Amino acid sequence: MNEPAVAELSRYECRACGYIYEPEQGQPDKGIPAGTAFTALPVDWRCPVCGARKTAFADIGTKSVAGFPENYRYGLGVNTLTPGQKNLLIFGGLALGFLFLMSFYGLK
Repeated sequence: MNEPAVAELSRYECRACGYIYEPEQGQPDKGIPAGTAFTALPVDWRCPVCGARKTAFADIGTKSVAGFPENYRYGLGVNTLTPGQKNLLIFGGLALGFLFLMSFYGLK
């Protein structure tokens, strides 16, 4: 019974530019209230980033944390992070390491 409700709140990603339509947020600036499912969007709705049609979007499911629920307590707490937070942690660490490396050029 819960599967249709989950399908209604699925996120959709534009295959052209990677924009993700979040039904929980909607697009208030375009008159689409929060909680509007992707399937309920107008036929002429376009991607706000690249202008692609609705047919260019793919269902990516609901928002979830990566990994298996029984493994969330392992990994120094990193398993509870969302994929976006993991990317920020990884690339932020790389950028910080690069800045430290560049700081050695300032030494005399």
